[in-house]
Amino acid sequence: MGYVREPAVSGTFYPDNPKVIKKDIEEYLKKAHFDPVEGDIVGLVSPHAGYMYSGQVAAYGYKAVMGIPYDTVIVIAPSHRSRFEGVAIVSKGGYRTPLGVVPIDEDLAGEIVDLNDVVRPNVDVHRGEHSLEVQLPFLQVALGDFKMVPLIMGTQDLDACEALMACLYGVMKNKAKKLLVVGSTDLSHYYPYSQAVRLDTVIKERLEAYDASGLSKDLQKGKCEACGAGPMIATMLLSRKLGATTSRVLKYANSGDVSGDKSGVVGYISCVFIRTHAVND
Repeated sequence: MGYVREPAVSGTFYPDNPKVIKKDIEEYLKKAHFDPVEGDIVGLVSPHAGYMYSGQVAAYGYKAVMGIPYDTVIVIAPSHRSRFEGVAIVSKGGYRTPLGVVPIDEDLAGEIVDLNDVVRPNVDVHRGEHSLEVQLPFLQVALGDFKMVPLIMGTQDLDACEALMACLYGVMKNKAKKLLVVGSTDLSHYYPYSQAVRLDTVIKERLEAYDASGLSKDLQKGKCEACGAGPMIATMLLSRKLGATTSRVLKYANSGDVSGDKSGVVGYISCVFIRTHAVND
């Protein structure tokens, strides 16, 4: 297989014991209750904090795709540790979690790299970044076998989101594979509970309206905040290009709902993007 990216936050953000993490995720999934999603889910937005805080919110999106036979999952996550232009990919090998190694779709990743210079191989950016890693155990439990394309965004402005969407769609549009796009983001950070809810409600309403342009403007104006704004908007744009016409927010909560400490909270949301009519591959 070649290069395998080892876990950076197992034992801190989530348990490092495979039996414990599987049981925990299954419990989160069991407690996620919502009316069935009608149509094909092509994209979702999911939080990336420690499972103690955001795991229950993440479970809603992953329960919605549970058991669906996706061939490849494109995970788009923000960089918390490195500043750089463009998007960093690991194009060969795999990503290890306590539940095993998720193999990279090397054919698809290679085509993405070859298309233009928006996405570039950069293993170093991936090594310590948690925002992509924490999505994988949920995907492993929900989907079983799948391949992945791991992407970490440096610049996150609207131009960067549109460039990434165009690059990915250029490669994905003619594929017969069943694809899922996951955008990794938390919402506002460390505001008092009521202020956090006000800020996060702006994002919630834009997601519910499937309004990527409006969301981008609100973020620019400081009406709301998200550390993974780029991955969230790129996922919205790419999902629409892949045929999604509607969205559905399945769950919103913040860390104060879990810890009881409402003095400074972090917001989490789970949203899916749905293709209601099949498109011909």
